[in-house]
Amino acid sequence: MEPSSFGERYLMLLAEDRSAEQFEALLAQGRGEDAVAPEDVRRLHALALRVLRLRDLGRRRESELSALFDTVADLAALKDLDDVLEAIVRRARTLLACDVSYLSLNDDEAGETYMRITQGIHTEEFRHVRLGFGEGLGGLVAQTARPYATADYFADERFDHTRSIDSAVRGEELRAILGVPLLLGRTVIGVLYAANHDARPFSREDVDLLTSFAAHAAVALDNARRSDQMQAAVTELEETGALLRSNVQSVERAADAHDRLAGVVLRGGTLHDVAGELQDVLQAAVAVVDDQGATLATSEPGAPPTAAELVLVTQVLADNCTHVGDGLSVAPVWADGAPITAVLLRAEVDESSRRILERAAQTAALLMVVQRSAEESRSRLRGDLLLDLVVGRVGAGSLTARATLLGTDLARDHVVLVVDGADGHAGQVADQLAVSAGGLCAPVGERLVLALPGEDPLAAGRRLVGRFAGSGVGERPVGRARPTIGAAGPVTGVDGVRTAHREAVRCLEALLAMGRRGDVADPASLGFVGLLLGRGDPAEHVRTQLGPVLDYDDRRGTALVETLEAWLAEDRHLARTGERLLVHPNTVTQRLERVTSLLGEGWQEPGRLLEVALALRLLAILPAR
Repeated sequence: MEPSSFGERYLMLLAEDRSAEQFEALLAQGRGEDAVAPEDVRRLHALALRVLRLRDLGRRRESELSALFDTVADLAALKDLDDVLEAIVRRARTLLACDVSYLSLNDDEAGETYMRITQGIHTEEFRHVRLGFGEGLGGLVAQTARPYATADYFADERFDHTRSIDSAVRGEELRAILGVPLLLGRTVIGVLYAANHDARPFSREDVDLLTSFAAHAAVALDNARRSDQMQAAVTELEETGALLRSNVQSVERAADAHDRLAGVVLRGGTLHDVAGELQDVLQAAVAVVDDQGATLATSEPGAPPTAAELVLVTQVLADNCTHVGDGLSVAPVWADGAPITAVLLRAEVDESSRRILERAAQTAALLMVVQRSAEESRSRLRGDLLLDLVVGRVGAGSLTARATLLGTDLARDHVVLVVDGADGHAGQVADQLAVSAGGLCAPVGERLVLALPGEDPLAAGRRLVGRFAGSGVGERPVGRARPTIGAAGPVTGVDGVRTAHREAVRCLEALLAMGRRGDVADPASLGFVGLLLGRGDPAEHVRTQLGPVLDYDDRRGTALVETLEAWLAEDRHLARTGERLLVHPNTVTQRLERVTSLLGEGWQEPGRLLEVALALRLLAILPAR
């Protein structure tokens, strides 16, 4: 049988999704056929098994991602904190198919992490163990915010073993343990564990899977906590309403106010709804003002607070005391030692109405906190999505689904911007632009990356520069440059965004190398540099054209690259080149002959010489080797 025919049989087995045993049978058959060389048999068999393993790995990853997606969806539907914790631990055990799983929460005041929920644990000693930060595997995870895994806990010297922790672990007969942090931003709120009774190592995939699950679980846990807080606030409103009903007319009005404000909270209303409801109850114009003196909402559109009224609100916020007088009433709200908001009523109120006004101010503050928390959660999710998009740690299908859930359609044209030199304020401005445009924004390393719907990357970059200037970002101290922006696109899909990110980074590096800080550019605006950047890696282009010459200069300390640059600058005139380099023309000739021996005889032909000249130009603007 011909080798090609034998290879077709391997392809047929792959196409028919046959088992590994059938590949082994074909290998044995191939060894018995004289027409097929043994080395061909081994090579074809090795390639086929490699494809088979890759296919099985892909199926496993797809199954894990599907299970993770379903798990996250289930967690999002839960509201009760205990239900969320139970679901997190149970699902973690299912996802990793481990013997036990458990979750600990941090007690920052005590400097400890304590067991909260367990699955598969039988001893009371383990359920009540507390780990000081840095003690044991879990304490180390809680202290460092990094995942740790051990195949044999008692043989692992990386952890601070204590008698109480080791006794609890030994009582459960646990050997292999994996712990990952539950993170909210950079804050560790707990640790999620998976463990086995035998010394079975956890794979990199296991660590990544549990880490991804823990990230979503932390958000679900945070949402459940906030839901409890909101429910507590609603309960407090209901209790206040019950007290107010004891006073005839004033109680009826207070109850009506309570019901209206509670309704705003329960239906997810806005600050304008709070102002409108309060005006209906107290029969006076209402305005909601933030801690910076900016008007957030009014009950009468087109009638914002006057300058004098805003001065009064600012004074009330500073004093943290309700003001009634001069035909105005102002109720402030503080939290954690700082003002949040104040509600201004254009009328003086009695004691009953004063309590309604103060309750309305608390409701407005609650809505602001909830809205800010929700936006922060969405911002974290958008940032995580963009980071996964450009870093390429997650498959395209999962990223597309996550983008759709966050309101970003990757099937539309997008442009990618990479910003260097952006401070925290600039990051806020960029994030606001991304949110308003339906795009994504996240820090990647020390730079800021945006993916925005659009077809013109240069226009998008200039629009961002305009936002920076309008917010005062461009007004920097002497010696500090404005943010520099590399742009690329338009592209569609996950792969397109990743490619555009690499291209935008190269544009940014070119701008910085050329001394164009504070500028914005895409490949088209960079001239020949942009053409090279769009074609591939600039450094790789330089290596392709000049690699042997660069290596020769590095090894020998010669000046062949300098000679080439001078020779081209002097229009290939030997005498003028020698004068420029302060050497004899014969030395120039000898150096060019050496270049010929390194690059080959055809390097001075017009087409090749142009490539060499472009590589020399690009070498001059690339970062130092």
